Amino acid sequence: MTDDDLTYPERGGTRHTPLPPGYHHLREAVRLGHSPTAFAAAGDAVATFRMHRAAGTRIRAGSPRAAPGVTVDVSLGIGPLRITGPCRVVWTVDTADRAGFAYGTRPGHPECGEEAFVVERRPDGSVWLTVTAFSRPARALTRLAGPLVPVFQRAYVRHLGATLRRLTGGAGDRR
Repeated sequence: MTDDDLTYPERGGTRHTPLPPGYHHLREAVRLGHSPTAFAAAGDAVATFRMHRAAGTRIRAGSPRAAPGVTVDVSLGIGPLRITGPCRVVWTVDTADRAGFAYGTRPGHPECGEEAFVVERRPDGSVWLTVTAFSRPARALTRLAGPLVPVFQRAYVRHLGATLRRLTGGAGDRR
């Protein structure tokens, strides 16, 4: 599959620092636990979109697992207030200490940019969800929301972290 329909040129930009200029940047980390079991459970929940679904996000994906090229429609809200954002997975990671993916925006998404969801086991054994994104408004609605968008994004990351902790049941969380 191709990523020619992405609405921004910096494909894979969430893999690197610094993030591309000209966008709002987000990098938030939430501690999930402290064990190999927590890492495995959280990594699987992210890669299968289970974390998103359990957090109340409607996900329609072209595959049960995130993989480069997979299309994903992400919807938040209810009824006439539901906002849908077409995306495509642009990269994945699945190593002994990192698991996750990033998707980029496609035409019709209210934002323009990329967002990554990565579970990481740090050297001290702690397990973290890190969400990294760069974005800017692509529609009048998101331009009008202005400074509220970053506030919403940070709150959503905290919600995802709490959801992921609940899904993993604090799996093996020991200190």
